Amino acid sequence: MNIYGDFANIYDRFINAPYEDWAHYIEELWQMHGALPKSVLDLACGTGGLTRILAKKGYDMIGVDISAEMLTVARQKGMGIDSQILYLQQDVREFELYGTVDAIVCVCDGINYLTKPKDLIQTFSLVRNYLNPSGLFVFDINSEYKYKNILSDNTFAQTDENAAYIWENYYDPNDRINEYDITFFVKEGKHYRRFEEVHTQKAHSVKEIKSALISADLEYITHYGELTKNEPKLDSERIFFVAQK
Repeated sequence: MNIYGDFANIYDRFINAPYEDWAHYIEELWQMHGALPKSVLDLACGTGGLTRILAKKGYDMIGVDISAEMLTVARQKGMGIDSQILYLQQDVREFELYGTVDAIVCVCDGINYLTKPKDLIQTFSLVRNYLNPSGLFVFDINSEYKYKNILSDNTFAQTDENAAYIWENYYDPNDRINEYDITFFVKEGKHYRRFEEVHTQKAHSVKEIKSALISADLEYITHYGELTKNEPKLDSERIFFVAQK
């Protein structure tokens, strides 16, 4: 089933990701670790929330995402000052660029969609291939704590004036696979159209991420709790990593 298909048109209405905070935080991490990038690749960029913010800050941006629908929304929202963003519809496990970039980012748990060790290594190897020497790779993951204790086997629902969704979550602690089945209702004229999507993610451990980085010949630098410069806490829901070519 195609993920982020019909969902793309209402994604930003329901997913309130802190893109401004993440952009500021990523810039701080670049500065802390001696990076002054000009060209930046945003992997699994979705509707381009982070991509546009970084473009407005003066970075030359490329956005890669597997969903044509998400990229259509990104392009529509990017008309204007940041219209020079290059968006490419590609799988992060197989992406190709025309040249190298100074930095690569991947936020909003895009890495968690890579459920197999080989997928992590393959993606990280491409990151290394397209980074300039000493370039930084900053990315995040949802923590196992979040899957086990926040999402778990719970059901979530949200509505607005013209749309609603029901999110049924299932987490298997044995293989650390998280599946969420989302049913949407979107108003079209006098009626509501129903559609469904199924998303699968993996709760990667810090050890597994480090191992995949090493296998891809990237240097693991450090990891932090979200928006901090400290080690993640036991109840940290999101973990940021910094790696270098």
